[in-house]
Amino acid sequence: MREKVHRHLGKVLTGAALAAAGTAAMVAVTLPGTAGADDSGGPGGGTRAAGRTGQGPDAAPPGVVEQAPAEQKQGTGRDPLTDDELWRVEKIAVAGRLSATGRDVEGDRGPQKLSVDLAEPEAAEADDPQAPRRADVTYYDYGNDTLVTKTVNLATGKVEQTGVQRGVQPPPTRAENAEAARILIADPLGAGLKADYKDATGKELTSPDQLDLSGGIYEASPGAQPAVLDKCGEHRCVRLFSKAVNGPWIDTRDLVIDLSARKAAALDRR
Repeated sequence: MREKVHRHLGKVLTGAALAAAGTAAMVAVTLPGTAGADDSGGPGGGTRAAGRTGQGPDAAPPGVVEQAPAEQKQGTGRDPLTDDELWRVEKIAVAGRLSATGRDVEGDRGPQKLSVDLAEPEAAEADDPQAPRRADVTYYDYGNDTLVTKTVNLATGKVEQTGVQRGVQPPPTRAENAEAARILIADPLGAGLKADYKDATGKELTSPDQLDLSGGIYEASPGAQPAVLDKCGEHRCVRLFSKAVNGPWIDTRDLVIDLSARKAAALDRR
């Protein structure tokens, strides 16, 4: 199986070097007390020195950190959704049949939450400052492979619109990437990932928590993948980009995890 999986540690170290280079551009930060250092307060800058040491008549008072104001429960206009609004709309959107029949990425009861966003105002309300605030709550129901979007009116607490789509695949969430890695680690195709992880860290890979993960949706193309992945697009399928925590990248791009079928497959190399 090791020969089929293809070890990629050498490539990954190169990837890590590129990633490190990408962080080379740093943002300059002005430290407290250095801003305006060229503004003279007297000959030789003596006044500035006295201020910094807390001596002299012009010494600056000690800094005071003000507590952030309490967040309001209800936002206004196009303000971002507050924590209270997020909690309320999620509870409203998932209530009823969706809560009972939907399934999340682990197969548990209730759909998989993908996102909660402030909804755009309707066309007739575009210039109305008193237009009601609404939120779009998006779920993926692994029970029937559908994308469900519910629009909740924040003032009335009612679901005004429900949209159900098939074959529409937004980017995976952190929870979905973690579950994809869990499936891969348990699959024979994960042998190369585990071997490379042990080479890099000296430890056994047993949990997604040991990896920094990002992922992208994979959709099937005719003749471009093994038959087991032909439903990707209808099913929710993920390609992972994996990195050992505080370690190198490990190339898993040739592996696809079908989260709907809970199977892993390797793309054909051509």
